[in-house]
Amino acid sequence: MNWLKAWLDRPGTLRGAALASLVANIGIVCTGGLVRLTGSGLGCPTWPRCTDDSYVTTAAMGHHGLIEFGNRTLTSVVSVLAVLALVAAWRQRTAVRPAALVLVGVAAQAVLGGITVRMALNPWTVMAHLLLSMVLIALAFALWDRTRGASPRWTAPRAMRGAGVLTTVIAAGVLVLGTIVTGSGPHSGDSKAARTGFDPESVSQLHTDAVMVLIGLSVAMWFGLRALGAPLRVTRAAAILVAAELAQGVVGFVQYFTGLPWPVVILHMLGACLVWTATLNLLARVAAAKPQEPARNEDHSLASTA
Repeated sequence: MNWLKAWLDRPGTLRGAALASLVANIGIVCTGGLVRLTGSGLGCPTWPRCTDDSYVTTAAMGHHGLIEFGNRTLTSVVSVLAVLALVAAWRQRTAVRPAALVLVGVAAQAVLGGITVRMALNPWTVMAHLLLSMVLIALAFALWDRTRGASPRWTAPRAMRGAGVLTTVIAAGVLVLGTIVTGSGPHSGDSKAARTGFDPESVSQLHTDAVMVLIGLSVAMWFGLRALGAPLRVTRAAAILVAAELAQGVVGFVQYFTGLPWPVVILHMLGACLVWTATLNLLARVAAAKPQEPARNEDHSLASTA
């Protein structure tokens, strides 16, 4: 067991587990989308068992059962990664709180998933299930960000820090509106599942308007950070966010005008996770922190040569 303790005590183990946890939580959003888009939301009609008599899918459940049970199985992978990250964080006496929150969030998500199934895919619980995934992504990102090394953060002016917070709030609002669009559209996860009752075109337009505000603010932050002479890593974070938003916007328009084909919708869900992660990354880069002059000056020199 000495080799296991030595492995858990390596900083690279915690960093790798944190990154894997972040990737897995993004991945399970996409597989959950596949469940909904293929009408497999009730492929396992009960929880925690798949059927009344079996914890696993049966031949009678067909491909819907395989898809739904496969998504449930991925929850075990996410759980194992969360436990691994927590054990490594505890042994290294660092980032224990975010690691613990990730594990608690995974457990809560599993319970909410069970409630969603037992409520026959009520659109509001489905929406809550997706939004909790976004909270989990935020927690997993916070854990990973704590393990990324000693690269100093830039102490941005108060107005720019406020803009970072506002951008994050608007991005969260875009996610909420996106789930409402999902709960109002045709892909309910099962032919008998209820819808929110909202007009899909109206909520889609509202969602689009919020996206435009988000893109505008993100572009403004990029210009503002460059004008302030922010370190290269900070302006790069803003540029990555803008690029992710523009790509996501293109996918969003494609899915809307092509009748919501499921491969494009899944790509849009992946894009939503990436935009959210990029938003969190920008917020972390402009968050207040004690500056470290040598590293900051070196970063400025990089920016001036870029």
